[in-house]
Amino acid sequence: MLLQMTGITKRYGSLVANDAVDFSLEEGEVHALVGENGAGKSTLMRILYGEERPTSGSIAVQGKEMSFASPSDAIAAGIGMVHQHFMLFPSFTVAENIMIGREPKAGITFDRKAAAEQVRALSEKFGMPVNPWQKIADCPVGIQQRVEILKVLGQGAKIVILDEPTGALTPLEVEWLLKAIKDLSKQGISFILISHKLNEVMETADRITVLRDGKVTGTVKASETDADRLSRLMVGRELAKQERDRLEPGGAVLALERVTLAGAKGAKPLLSDITFEVREGEIVGIAGISGNGQSELIQAISGLIAVSEGRISINGKDVTGLSPREVREAGFAHIPEDRYMWGAAKDETVADNGMMGHLGSFSRRGLLRRGTIRETVGKWVTQYKVKTASLDTKVGHLSGGNMQKLIVAREMAHGTSFVIAAEPTRGVDVGAMEIIHDALLKRRADRGAILLVSSELTEILKLSDRILVMYEGKISGELKAEEATEEKISLLMAGGSAHETA
Repeated sequence: MLLQMTGITKRYGSLVANDAVDFSLEEGEVHALVGENGAGKSTLMRILYGEERPTSGSIAVQGKEMSFASPSDAIAAGIGMVHQHFMLFPSFTVAENIMIGREPKAGITFDRKAAAEQVRALSEKFGMPVNPWQKIADCPVGIQQRVEILKVLGQGAKIVILDEPTGALTPLEVEWLLKAIKDLSKQGISFILISHKLNEVMETADRITVLRDGKVTGTVKASETDADRLSRLMVGRELAKQERDRLEPGGAVLALERVTLAGAKGAKPLLSDITFEVREGEIVGIAGISGNGQSELIQAISGLIAVSEGRISINGKDVTGLSPREVREAGFAHIPEDRYMWGAAKDETVADNGMMGHLGSFSRRGLLRRGTIRETVGKWVTQYKVKTASLDTKVGHLSGGNMQKLIVAREMAHGTSFVIAAEPTRGVDVGAMEIIHDALLKRRADRGAILLVSSELTEILKLSDRILVMYEGKISGELKAEEATEEKISLLMAGGSAHETA
């Protein structure tokens, strides 16, 4: 056995994050670690990578018991970790990032040419092509991830921990990465894959360990299980079947007319002649490969950036050029695409994050009503099953999925007629996804209008009444729910025509 973690327990005061967890890994194996947000997956891997010390339990690598006081100790033992949020220097080149701490020297100076040659050889050895001279800031997300993997492999890692590796990748990048993981495992590299995407886990892993509330609820071979059984092990119950009832949509709540957003001088427009509407009782999905104008569209509607031409209206009111606050007052709620950048203040409490945007409801004569805040946010925490030690816990200490549930609860509580839900379930588990999807479908049933922007085609297909696909800042096609398929959407995402598959 290459790795054996035995009886790992981690306590934070009265909170037990890991409770006598056993986990093993064989040479050349892909072992997935799944569970709900807050189940203890990240804590267990931080312990393995030397970022945390266990309260009790032992770790053995190749039969030798180890104690890791820091990531340096783990790296020395052949363990590397690629975090969900990459730890790269954007202004450095690919070679500089991969060779950092191991820089070849020409005399007393850094030999960049030698570094580039070493990186080129490393990329050929592991079948992960990169340009050593390219700056990280100019690399797409998929290439940045290759750089992170090559960095840990270059450090001699035989065990690679991948934390939510496909969260920000395009479908083609996901396909490439999963194949690369399988190919590298054949070379003897072992992977621990932390993921919420059960279809990817089933496709890639040899074995799967499920955590729930810090305990192992099962370790199974991927070939002997299915997604439904894994879901039951994760949440402890059957997931409800969610149905999108047929509704006759009403009048337009959001309307865009020939909206254009100029690019940099001499560059293509970021948005070009965008015209569509979202009606009462309707979810309109926006699909597209990242970087094709979805983010700019969201920011334009919400008042974060001013459009160059065109008109945007909400509930019949022209909101073009208005401030984000004025757009909100027109009847708009916003689940942002990046919860860390736009959705939360990580150093503030759960209660304080919950009241954001609700100050009018939670204040009297300019003074905050703290009792009302705690009572109301406490109800949201219970309703959306947000796992937190207390309302005074800093939001940065919550798992990503629990932070997301809090943001969704806060935004849906506005009760507005229009909601933008941007990447609403990115990086969340199946239980949290069920809660968030239920909230969106309920708002639709209450005759609300929802613009769903998601990189997950399964989510788009499941929730949307109509689907618009963006390509290079334009709407490349529109599909009704009953005619939409992943193949048709993928073609439109690449600039083709949905009729090519007909």
